[in-house]
This record gives sequence, structure tokens and C-alpha cells, in this order.
Amino acid sequence: MPRRHIHVTGAAEAPLRAALRALRTELAIPEAFPPAVLAEAEAVAKAPRLPAHDATDLPFFTVDPPTSTDLDQAMHLARRSDGGYRVHYAIADVAAFVTPGSALDTEAHRRVLTLYFPDGKIPLHPTVLSEGAASLLPGEPRPALLWRIDLDAEGRRVATDVRRALVRSRAKLDYAGVQRQIDSGTAEEPVALLREIGRLREALEGERGGISLNVPEQEIVEQDHTYSLAYRAPLPADGWNAQISLLTGMAAADLMTAAGTGILRTLPTAPDGAVARLRRSAQALGVDWPHHVSYADVVRAADPTDPRHAAFLQECTTLLRGAGYTVFTDGHIPTPAVHAAVADEYTHCTAPLRRLVDRYAGELCVAAVAGDEPPEWVRAALPALPDEMAEGSRRANTVERESVDIVEAALLRERVGEIFDAYVIDVKEREPSVGTVHLDDPAVVARIAGGESRLPLGEWLRVRLAEADPGTAKVLFAPA
Repeated sequence: MPRRHIHVTGAAEAPLRAALRALRTELAIPEAFPPAVLAEAEAVAKAPRLPAHDATDLPFFTVDPPTSTDLDQAMHLARRSDGGYRVHYAIADVAAFVTPGSALDTEAHRRVLTLYFPDGKIPLHPTVLSEGAASLLPGEPRPALLWRIDLDAEGRRVATDVRRALVRSRAKLDYAGVQRQIDSGTAEEPVALLREIGRLREALEGERGGISLNVPEQEIVEQDHTYSLAYRAPLPADGWNAQISLLTGMAAADLMTAAGTGILRTLPTAPDGAVARLRRSAQALGVDWPHHVSYADVVRAADPTDPRHAAFLQECTTLLRGAGYTVFTDGHIPTPAVHAAVADEYTHCTAPLRRLVDRYAGELCVAAVAGDEPPEWVRAALPALPDEMAEGSRRANTVERESVDIVEAALLRERVGEIFDAYVIDVKEREPSVGTVHLDDPAVVARIAGGESRLPLGEWLRVRLAEADPGTAKVLFAPA
């Protein structure tokens, strides 16, 4: 499910900070790494297991938010002589640093995921690795899993290879900068091809019935020494970059299913009733959805900069719930094995610095290409991984949900009693007077309750801010 990312600057107010500290305590978030883990990380950062293959001649670049330093992926894009494309995608090789059964490995299994709070993150691995020795920082040689994926002129995959290699990124780029370079025509070919390949892959996504939800993110905006919430619509470059990761995840799934052992990211198809309900919401929001047009096509046509479409996209996330991880061994491929949003078999393998399962998926793919049996430490860990990832995801989702509530409450607490315009984007079936509203200004998505009649799903409603308390992470609106 797409996440409601939110960021708070260092000048955020004290009640917000206190509430975030309390949330960490309540959820027993493991902030500090044990001394043995830190000592091991310092040691392996100086002496990783380096690969024999040297690919430092390829001028890789990374595309990430400007302040990110935990860089999992670097790419190089090129044309092939037959009119197709070659994608080189380097993924940080965490296994070059983390030994199975070590203190680092045990701690990673305890944490499972990097957790993102508005005022900072709780990393999966010590920062000496995740933001240092293992990160694909520019100018530094790094061990990586190097994917080489050849595409035809339509962007279809025709060949896949992955091996360990030493790589070196040449440039750390951000989404806005990449978008400016491409739009102005000043991008060098490896960067300019991101749009070309990204659009081809988006077209193929539409052809197979897949969807990518470009849900606007919530951001803190500082103006005249005060703070407010606003939405940031994703740039096209965000989507093109995501297509490279999706391409790799689909290629990895194919390698694992062919080898007979792996772990897939799966998502069930949305039930008809949920789609029908979304159609009613689209109608009320004024989002055009002809009867002959599929849900996926409507989502692709939605404009995240349009407030009505943004509210619709936020509601669409309800159809993407229920994702999980499915392990298979000895050739027994699960049914169904498809991720409904990708509309194909898919796995997570491109963010091992921030997500535990990716390290294992990468090892399975390297073994599959080499024609080797998976390492025993990988096979031994597979049965427990789905439950570990599910528990880690629940914790991450709770952190995200509660953090957003805290930020919204902190920024609204002086406005209790005020009236706002909102869309009703969700109504509880068993409690039709309770639901969720989406405000344009400020950029808030929050609970509504307290009325005596059924909430008008998908319609405008005047609402009154009834509660805003960062100490309880609660924002509550009522019909005005």
C-alpha cells in the first residue's frame, strides 16, 4: 500500500517531539544498536567480502531524495545495437558485510525494516554500513549484486543476468533534478533514457493490467515562521525510476520460479464489491469512470495534482491491502503467485539496506543464474521470513499511521472548532456515521465521527475540527 510519507523539520514544536518519543517507547522500537552489533559493523565495514568481477568502468548514477544517504540502487542505461536497451542495475550487497548467524544478522532479523519517523529513521543496519560502507555513495567502489537486463525496442525483457561485482556510482541525483534535466533536454543519454524506458515499461504495465498509484505525499511547509501541511504530487521521474525497480523485481521472480525455490511478494485481487464501492466514490468526486473502462486504466489516467483525483487515489489504496510474502521450495510454485497491482509474479529484491527479505531474494537469484543450489543459510531462513516480514510491516505501518496522526494533531491543535471543506473518502460499513475525510487545505486525511446520519461517501462535506491532541495522536472531525 502506498504510504502517507510526511517530514518534519528540526524546528517542529516540542509537543510533537514529545509525542514521537512516547510513540517509540510505546511500540518498543529498538533505537540503539547493541555494542556487539556496532563493533561487528565497524569491523566488517573495513573488510567486506569483495567480488572478483570489476564493473567500476560503468558510470552508474543513483536517484533518491536529496538528503538520502542509504543508497540501495544505482543504474546505468544504454541503447543496444538492435534497437533495444540494456539496464544495468546495481543493488547494495549486504551479504558482503553480514555473516549468517552473526550479531549483525540476528539484529537485522529483530528489526526487519528501516522505520521512518517524521523526525528521523530507525535503520535496519548500523549507519556505518547503511549510510557508509555498504551504501552506493558516489565516487566509492562498492560490492553489489549487478543486474543486467536486456530489453527489446518495446521495453520487453529478453535476457537477464545477475552476479556479484564491484561498482562505483559517479553521481547522486534527485528526482526533481532528473526531471529538470530531462525536461530541458540537458540530460546525458544514460539519464535521458530513464524517461524512454520508463514510459515503455509503463505502457507494458497498462497492457498487462498492472497499476502504480501516484498518491500525493504530505509535507510540512514552513512559511513566516509557522508550519502547515501540503500535498506533493509525485513527479513523472518518480514513476520512471520505480519502473526500473519493478522490472528487476519481476525478473527476480522469474529466476526464482524457474529455479524452483524463492520468496514472492503476493497480493490478492480486489473483490468486486470493493471495486463497485470505489466506482461510487469516483462518481461522487467527479472522476470520470466510464463503465467499459477498467479500474487500472482509471487509476493511470488520474492526475495527482487535481484535489479530486488525489482524494480518489488515496481511496484506491484500500484495494491494495493484503499483500504478503509467499515462500516456495522444490519447484512447488504457489497458486496464485501473482501480485495483483503488478499483474505478474514479483518479489522484493532492490532495497536490502532497508528491508530484510531483499538480501535473501538477491542470494536466490545469484544462485539461480549460476546454476547453483541456494546457500543453506538462505534455505534455512525462508520458512520464517513471511511471518517476520508481516510482523515488521505491521510495526512499520503502525509507526507511519501514528506518526502522521501526531504531526497532524500538532499542527492543528490551535484550530479546534474551525470549519473546513473536505471530501468523504471512506465510510465504515457497520458504522456509516464514522469514516475518513480528505482536506485540501491543510493537507490532512483524518477520521470523522459524531454525526447522526450516514456520511456521504465521495462527496463534499463541511466539517468541524473536534479534537487535535498530539499527546494522544488524535485528530477528529465532526460534520459541521
